Amino acid sequence: MAAADPWIAVPRRGQRRSWLVATLALTLLPIAVAVALAPSAGTRPGPALVWLLFVGSSAHVGATAWFYTVPEVRTHMRAHRLRYVWAPLLLVAVAAVAVIAAPAALLVEALLGFFAWQFFHFQKQNLGIAALAARATRVRALSRIERHALIWSGVGGITALIAHPTLLDLSPRVSLTWLFHGGETLFVVAAAAGALAMAGRRRSERHRAFVAVYMASLLFFVPVFLFPSPYAAVAGITMAHGMQYLLLVGLLSAAPIDASASPQLGVLVMVNIALIAGLALSQASHLHTAHGAVRGLYGCYLGLVMAHFVIDAGLWRLRDEFPRSFLSRRLPYLLRPSA
Repeated sequence: MAAADPWIAVPRRGQRRSWLVATLALTLLPIAVAVALAPSAGTRPGPALVWLLFVGSSAHVGATAWFYTVPEVRTHMRAHRLRYVWAPLLLVAVAAVAVIAAPAALLVEALLGFFAWQFFHFQKQNLGIAALAARATRVRALSRIERHALIWSGVGGITALIAHPTLLDLSPRVSLTWLFHGGETLFVVAAAAGALAMAGRRRSERHRAFVAVYMASLLFFVPVFLFPSPYAAVAGITMAHGMQYLLLVGLLSAAPIDASASPQLGVLVMVNIALIAGLALSQASHLHTAHGAVRGLYGCYLGLVMAHFVIDAGLWRLRDEFPRSFLSRRLPYLLRPSA
């Protein structure tokens, strides 16, 4: 008799608990590690922090390419070419040309917009993870107030971050420091609203793991307000976002879709794609000081990261039929209907 597949043998309840615990750990620990390993002003980060940043940034973006290896996802993409083919190509082309042609000062302002989109993408992922946590723990779905509070706390954090662009290694011509207190106020009000909404749930609807994931998502941008170091303020949330994503994509790649499928092979393929694509992205991300066509590779990097935002916004939108059915087949223990 063939040995039982260890993945299938694990009870779904244990799989749900493992995902919840791992998600919470991968949200909080990278932030703590970034604070602990943040270099002093004027010094370079150590190899451990550099490696973690690579995994949480470039490698996680590279992992998106794995979806293009999945036959059923490719079928969905062919039916929605605008989002999954033409938009990514257009973003890469426009960004490459813009980086070559735009004056340096204008590029700085454009990068502020890029980073605002990037961090909003982070908070949209947090919203999705909180919604998944509600489904996994079988409590009531996020209310309108809980959803809006989570999004607006992110907007407050992003506003405060843009107000201090030195945290992003940018020096725009116009001072934006006046935005900081507005972002701070918005963050506090939104966080308070979300916490009150959570406290207002019936006790049976406040599963501890769900509450912990929601509150970690709600307060995700706290480091922006606490630390003057770019690594302590920004690197941690960047790594946390990437680790959350890699966990979910890793689970999807490992999920057996038929009796002959090998979870180990699925993960190996995904990891190799993430590392190879991530290395290429990482190299291109350092070409912002280059000249001519070589500088255009930095634009390609920016375009590919923005393409990642667009692709993920479609593949993880659970209100749409395909993402919901795809995740339900591969990760049924996370897609239980909320109460």
